[in-house]
Amino acid sequence: MTKTIDVALIGGGIMSATLGALLHRLEPTWTIEVFERLPHLGMESSGPWNNAGTGHAALCELNYMPEGPDGSMSAAKAVDINEQFQLSRQLWSSFVEDGTLPDPKGFISPTPHMTLVWGDDNVDYLRRRWELLKDEPLFAGIEYSEDAEVIRSWTPALIPGRKKSQRIAATRSTDGTDVDFGALTRMLFASLVKQGAAGVHTNTSVTGLKRLDDGTWRVKLRHEVGQNRGEVNARFVFVGGGGGALKLLQQSRIPEAKGFAGFPITGAFLRTDNPEVVARHNAKVYGKASVGAPPMSVPHLDTRVVDGEASLLFGPYAGFSPKYLKTGTYLDMFETIKPHNLYPMIRAGLANLDLVGYLAGEVFATREQRMEALREFMPNAKDEDWRLITAGQRVQVMKKDPEKGGILQFGTEVVTGADGTIAGLLGASPGASTAVHVMLTIFERCFPERLPQWRDTITQLIPSYGTKLNADAEAARESLARTARTLRLVEGASAELEPSAATAATV
Repeated sequence: MTKTIDVALIGGGIMSATLGALLHRLEPTWTIEVFERLPHLGMESSGPWNNAGTGHAALCELNYMPEGPDGSMSAAKAVDINEQFQLSRQLWSSFVEDGTLPDPKGFISPTPHMTLVWGDDNVDYLRRRWELLKDEPLFAGIEYSEDAEVIRSWTPALIPGRKKSQRIAATRSTDGTDVDFGALTRMLFASLVKQGAAGVHTNTSVTGLKRLDDGTWRVKLRHEVGQNRGEVNARFVFVGGGGGALKLLQQSRIPEAKGFAGFPITGAFLRTDNPEVVARHNAKVYGKASVGAPPMSVPHLDTRVVDGEASLLFGPYAGFSPKYLKTGTYLDMFETIKPHNLYPMIRAGLANLDLVGYLAGEVFATREQRMEALREFMPNAKDEDWRLITAGQRVQVMKKDPEKGGILQFGTEVVTGADGTIAGLLGASPGASTAVHVMLTIFERCFPERLPQWRDTITQLIPSYGTKLNADAEAARESLARTARTLRLVEGASAELEPSAATAATV
């Protein structure tokens, strides 16, 4: 007889880990099983070298405040992204306080978030952006300067070698973070396994999903070592397998997945571990995207902390591969083309020919061209210090649109079945940074009848749940300060950890 479980989590990344950790708190008797195709958890998009590790809070990312044709701007999207990241900070802090997460230094580091632009028009834009944000409570303390010496004091590597005649401007927020989502994923799953709350099955692919007459889902499995097959029935299925989610959602045959398609974009970064170079730059510095470039390809020069060691990354350099996963196959994209999504794909493609041209230029870019892009940020960068690494695949969502026929959407799309027994994620950035917000959205759609009884526990873990921090300056200030102390984002914070967390940190 096939075993029936309460929750099947497909994909061993940060999304599944976050959902599993939350569901265990809310329903500790539920049985949870995790199925990951690769030998280890958090190896695909969550892996530390497959992303830039930015804790996306819109402190430095210009694509969350685009300029309209008339020059107008709104802070609404930036504030919304920041609100979502605060939910993640609060949950992580609660997990540190109760010992679920060990020493937070293992997955999060304080890293200033900066924006750097050059040229009169861009400087004017950045100044106006700063003026809109500086009085928003969640952006309190954001700094602006056009003075090269001030910018040098923020991070020295940006100024030497730059022409004095070049007009530049920068903003800086010291509330920024660098996050190792791979380490965080493994910590959350390790806690679940230690408590006997979840079974984790690596080297296990999900090959099919089928709705049964009793309302459960038949999850078909294949072990990658030996090719043995199996199956399990689940009352709720979460499809969080990154780029692999689209194919499985299509197999589920839920109407809500129709019309969706994916456009894969390859990422690459220049990386240096030279301690002399790394020591001269401590920030995540974002610039402005090239014309036609997707938001995920906004150039940025990042401090990256993995396993306690700092490196620098610059990029991402975009490219194209039909793979939906870094470890996928060249058939991935073609296998998801269906009659119901072909027209939206064509319409989205025709509307984004500038993106196609941009990707073509990126694919054939030489190393010298890539280094020149880096030198726009770090003028004195030396070729011998940097090497090119391949990052993770990002699958941008294409979907039906009643007016345009099809659109290319940059962001994270939550797809849920009408009866609330299945949910999945499509898309890319801001992705991992807003994992908690995504899970709360899934709760609202899939478990509305349980939310009233869950609300108190959720609020204990995430104090701002159901409210807007940015609407209350004092609440925003207190939340930022508390989470900074608990996550050890400020000096001397370790002594202020709750006893259980301090004990966990020494294990």
